[in-house]
Amino acid sequence: MTPQDTLTNDTPDLAIILVTADRFDPLRKTVRAFAAQTVANRLELLIVCPAEDALELPKEEVKGFHSVRVISVGSLDKTSRGRAEAVRFARAPVVALAEDHAYPESGYAEALINRHREPWAAVGPVLINANPGLVSWVAIIGTYGRWVEPVPAGVMDDIPGHNSSWKRSLLLEYGSDLEHMLPAPTNLNWDLQARGYQLYLEPAARVRHIQVSRFWPCLVEHINVARLFPARRSVNWPWYKRLFYIGGMPVLLGRTLRGWLRHFQRIEPARRALIKAWPILILFTLTWGVGEILGYAFGIGHAEEDTVVFDTDRSRYVNRRDRKLFAAS
Repeated sequence: MTPQDTLTNDTPDLAIILVTADRFDPLRKTVRAFAAQTVANRLELLIVCPAEDALELPKEEVKGFHSVRVISVGSLDKTSRGRAEAVRFARAPVVALAEDHAYPESGYAEALINRHREPWAAVGPVLINANPGLVSWVAIIGTYGRWVEPVPAGVMDDIPGHNSSWKRSLLLEYGSDLEHMLPAPTNLNWDLQARGYQLYLEPAARVRHIQVSRFWPCLVEHINVARLFPARRSVNWPWYKRLFYIGGMPVLLGRTLRGWLRHFQRIEPARRALIKAWPILILFTLTWGVGEILGYAFGIGHAEEDTVVFDTDRSRYVNRRDRKLFAAS
């Protein structure tokens, strides 16, 4: 694994980690959003890809950053492996896990950098639904609901697993286990809190996030994402504890559904989207339960590998209306 560098002598303030399955093109719009940051010259851009030759990095698109590094990792069957490698190669004291379908507003990076001058282990942004529609609303509520604006600033017990930032020194303490923490970063965040650290949500850091909006692909993604957290959480549990959680799934799903409904009400008090999306919400709640049962019963399986396509080329899994959102301006 070889990082190819374009570096300056001083240390950057924040490393932005982006992963692509092959080419630069899916990253273009996100990279442009980071290039438009108020502190772009203090950002280290780390692009993880299978091979640098296939990336076809356009130099004009990465001007203005503090530094740019291309990290070739060979086969990229798991995004967590590439992200963990990028954390190790980063020079900045803070790292953020960005996505090709999430576009930070111009003050995002500056807000994270300022907050990391305080002792928070991790700082997360608030999210905005960039492609509102029935399926996309259910998708973002199910995965990021508690962090979709409006949300107040403050200490939280969890922050978004992607587009958030962590102090690099804390991540390095996990060594080879870091890769296994990243598929479901809630486990990472809970472990940091168990060690006495705190997480902070910063509404000044805003990210426009595009969800999978085609029905069946969204359902498949939902099952696999739901499987990641319980699989990692229960990896060392005895069989009877796993069975207890599987048996209690109706209760857990009832609590999950209540939480999602509260998020809907907070985000849209008029409930216009909820009224139309109700059948999809119920179906996705049941789907989430299937994913959690698979995680507790059989572990992670191929869930992470099966989510790579959604994470690295989302434009294939949005509806026709949303495809124009991926067009580079």
